[in-house]
Amino acid sequence: MAIARASKTQRRTRIQEEKEEIILQAALDVFSMRGLRGATIDQIAEVAGMSKPNLLYYFRTKDAIHRALMDRLLDNWLEPLRAFDADGDPQEEIRDYIRRKLELARDFPRESRLFANEVLQGAPTIQDVLRGPLKDLVDEKAKVIRSWIASGKLVACDPYHLIFSIWSTTQHYADFDVQVRAVLGEGDAEQQRFERAARFLEDLFLRGLRPDG
Repeated sequence: MAIARASKTQRRTRIQEEKEEIILQAALDVFSMRGLRGATIDQIAEVAGMSKPNLLYYFRTKDAIHRALMDRLLDNWLEPLRAFDADGDPQEEIRDYIRRKLELARDFPRESRLFANEVLQGAPTIQDVLRGPLKDLVDEKAKVIRSWIASGKLVACDPYHLIFSIWSTTQHYADFDVQVRAVLGEGDAEQQRFERAARFLEDLFLRGLRPDG
């Protein structure tokens, strides 16, 4: 995990922690719009409202800031999948997973776009995570889904593509938020929009996965 420069040299004070958070939030704005390649330290410093030398005291490079953001994002992003309980009811577990993923899309749209930009650029910062911890976690949950299928609790399906499908449909509401709002109209309240999306996706997936059809 990337560590801010200041925290390597001394115990961080409250002010230092606040400054680092200001930098990370500013970087999130810049990276989510421009990606790693298109963003610059100068742009991040401007959004953060501090000088470039001051910013570089906390983080040595643009890549270090980006890695810190990606580490934080992935920890939060994977939590709903970690919560997938093999001993739970499959319908309830999948419903809860869809809900949690939609809530992440609703509450953390910048983080979703940051992740999308990273992957579209070949995942240079997190390739090790995708091939390591992420793959291991998905493999583990795929076995859970297969066990549900084997016990007759779900219809036969490819567990990996089921997970991919949930990712793509839920994250669409963050990554393509402008398009969604344009089509649905500005009068469509956000909470109502996400609630209808959740109900639709729950019905779409659970009806198709239910053994009795």
